[in-house]
Amino acid sequence: MVAERLRERSPRVLLVLGSGLGPLAGEVMEPIALRFDEVGLPTATVPGHEGQLVSGTLAGVAVLVQQGRLHLYEGYTASQVTACVQLAAEAGVTTLVITNAAGGLRPDLCSGDLLLITDHLNLTGANPLRGQMGFVDMKGAYDPEFRACAHMAAAAVGERLVEGVYAGLAGPSYETPAESRMLRTLGADAVGMSTVLEVIAARALGLRVLGCSLITNVHQPHGPEIRHAEVLTTAAAAGPRLATILWETLPQLA
Repeated sequence: MVAERLRERSPRVLLVLGSGLGPLAGEVMEPIALRFDEVGLPTATVPGHEGQLVSGTLAGVAVLVQQGRLHLYEGYTASQVTACVQLAAEAGVTTLVITNAAGGLRPDLCSGDLLLITDHLNLTGANPLRGQMGFVDMKGAYDPEFRACAHMAAAAVGERLVEGVYAGLAGPSYETPAESRMLRTLGADAVGMSTVLEVIAARALGLRVLGCSLITNVHQPHGPEIRHAEVLTTAAAAGPRLATILWETLPQLA
């Protein structure tokens, strides 16, 4: 079984790489790469998402890197979207570090900002725990001790981190101005089309979580049209800065 093969490498951290952070997988030492189809997962179809797992060490930590992810808007179920989290937990992972590209909703945010997620709004209409027994308390889902570690790491490398609430929607359409106003009213600071389902699954499995967003654009009532290619370009430019912070933070999370 795949989980048994991975367990032999004793991974402690599952690192989910969103748009712009895929190249970080190339820094993994002694890598073993497994395509999604090799572990029973559908192929990732979104540009910027490689669609493979990489096992090895990063910053001296045994990691399992999810290079790219699956989304509800690709037609996949919540269970498929979160299957890598389940697999990682079976392999012995105890920490989830999850990243994404997101649109900014707060007026003080700018493209290229790095945002630590403090909480989320699951507005996808889906939940990976649906049909399962038991309930999961999501209070404190984004570990405050891990956030403190990330802030110290950012200060050490001269980077700025802000904090905020992430709203997860199903996509794939970007938000209308009315939807952006609604999200601000609900208390969201950033919005995207991923992350919330993986975090719910991780908490149900007992994993501690650190979540980070690359702010690729800021929603404005009369702002320019949002294009996915431009989102990828901005994420790729900001990605190395977040990768530097993660490199410094990882040893504190294992």
